[in-house]
Amino acid sequence: WTKGGGGNPVQLYNLADDPGERRPVRNGQITRKLRGMAILFQDEMRRDARPAGEVKTPQPSQSPPRTKIPTEMVQNLEVHQNLTYARYAERTLELDLYRPKDASGPLPGIICIHGGGWFKGDRSSHANLAMGLADRGFVVANISYRLSGEAPFPAAIHDCKAAVRWMRANADKYGIDPKGIGAIGLSAGGHLVALLGTSGGVAELEGIGGSAKFSSSIQCAVPMGARSDLLEDTLLEITTQEDRGKIWRQFLGGSLEEKRSTYKLASPLHHLDQSDPPMAFLAGQNDGAHTRGDTIRKRMMEIEIPSHLRTIDGAPHAFLNRQGWFDQCLDHAGAWFTIHLKVLD
Repeated sequence: WTKGGGGNPVQLYNLADDPGERRPVRNGQITRKLRGMAILFQDEMRRDARPAGEVKTPQPSQSPPRTKIPTEMVQNLEVHQNLTYARYAERTLELDLYRPKDASGPLPGIICIHGGGWFKGDRSSHANLAMGLADRGFVVANISYRLSGEAPFPAAIHDCKAAVRWMRANADKYGIDPKGIGAIGLSAGGHLVALLGTSGGVAELEGIGGSAKFSSSIQCAVPMGARSDLLEDTLLEITTQEDRGKIWRQFLGGSLEEKRSTYKLASPLHHLDQSDPPMAFLAGQNDGAHTRGDTIRKRMMEIEIPSHLRTIDGAPHAFLNRQGWFDQCLDHAGAWFTIHLKVLD
């Protein structure tokens, strides 16, 4: 059993052999899970805090002010911009790397993957998130990747895996712990994060972007506003529609009916197994149900992989550009990465 509280460290005891609780047992995995549960429980309690007898009533949704990162936070970060992490003949891909200046020793790494329907967008949309996570004690790589107009699937996931391999290949140079690398991204980037999490070891999705001697597997994932099941029935209709289906056909080469095997290969749920990392889904409260990962989270629970869902209060599909929604995201993602990537003795 365990005991602890009031700021005291959690202690584990084997009551069968030590009924007097004289010899604490060290078990890092159990301790980490208990601390993670405590952090998430405290977060939920904070969200529900209200004076006794007061009943919460829905409030009209209002957009918070635009997201701003404090100047002092930026000044406390070591920044390396436009680092080349992958190369395909003359084509190169770049990332921006952030690390806290005052941190010593290797730190866990995080890959940030932007959204945009796989056909548009750039890494600047995740710059604030990358800096916010770096400020919490991580080395964060905010990456660009090939969009579907240039190269359809699986090019984008090839690039994401190349970025993970690059972080491991350059771990000594930038002070990264190669044993602890996670990923986070919104919308199309969230899909790529989920796929990155579940497709470790899938040869078809590795690519030849570089650092081939290193693993592309990650140890923690936070998909935001993401689809994780690309074979669900609703996509049969969506992918054939002239407007809504265009991004799907461009990314995957056709509709679900036409390219079912490709959709299956691109579906995070299809690859899920017991070797996959913990995964927390973040979704705007006003976003579609498909972003909540209900099916994949149920399956993860069945095979005993930690998973979680957090909805961002009052938020739509895209929420990183508004301060209140961004802060909720950063708090929850930061806690999840801390639980599952940092060593808690």
